[in-house]
Amino acid sequence: MLERDDVAVFTLPEFVPEDLPIARRVIIQPAIDPLSPKNMPIDSRFAARVLDWIGVRPSVPLVTQVSRFDPWKDPLGVIQAYRLAQESIPSLHLALFGSMALDDPEAWDIYSQIRKACQGDSRISVFTNLTGVGNIEVNAFQMRSNVIIQKSLREGFGLVVSEGLWKGTPVVAGRAGGIPSQMPDGTGGFLVDSVEECAHHLIQLVRDSDLARSLGERGRAHVRQHFLLPRLLRDSLRLYRDQLDCKDVSGHKGVP
Repeated sequence: MLERDDVAVFTLPEFVPEDLPIARRVIIQPAIDPLSPKNMPIDSRFAARVLDWIGVRPSVPLVTQVSRFDPWKDPLGVIQAYRLAQESIPSLHLALFGSMALDDPEAWDIYSQIRKACQGDSRISVFTNLTGVGNIEVNAFQMRSNVIIQKSLREGFGLVVSEGLWKGTPVVAGRAGGIPSQMPDGTGGFLVDSVEECAHHLIQLVRDSDLARSLGERGRAHVRQHFLLPRLLRDSLRLYRDQLDCKDVSGHKGVP
């Protein structure tokens, strides 16, 4: 059936199957909605009130990961990295946000492992959508965190990186999927391949506020140019135009 299609769209070149029976392949990367509740501008004082209401003091150094509870997001590795970093920054706090689906037994297993790993550590907070935590809370944490973590071992595209960078917050992330394209060298934060690297850069960014601010600002500018909905709309319209032009040339009736 795929032979009947004119064009196939992928988010990354490496996702294109070698045996795909469609001649035209187009790469269009996804984007975030800057006006959605998760990404819309909110006042920093309001964000601080959200953190305080949910049980995290806004004044503490904070690192946050927002992702599904999935082994490829490596939440247990995030906890290990946090504990290594905490040896140098004892007041460091970790927040883990996860979206739970009632029909995903693996997520519940990972959640259980996370709770066990966090047992007895009052500086680790674990939040889910099933406990009343939603997009506004995620927005506030991404804004008020010193660092966003996305320590993926495997990844599709990982737009949560752009969501964090859009708030001007630096990111420490795994070198996987679409994450490197969202964080070119010197932009947004650091790509890591191990728990130890992750911990090292967490310490570096929490301690060096000027570096964190500079990386966050460059990351926000990169997201503004490449990963907001207007760019996605432009790419989609260009695809439709080019495809209609191709049909005109081949003798099909185009759009006047």
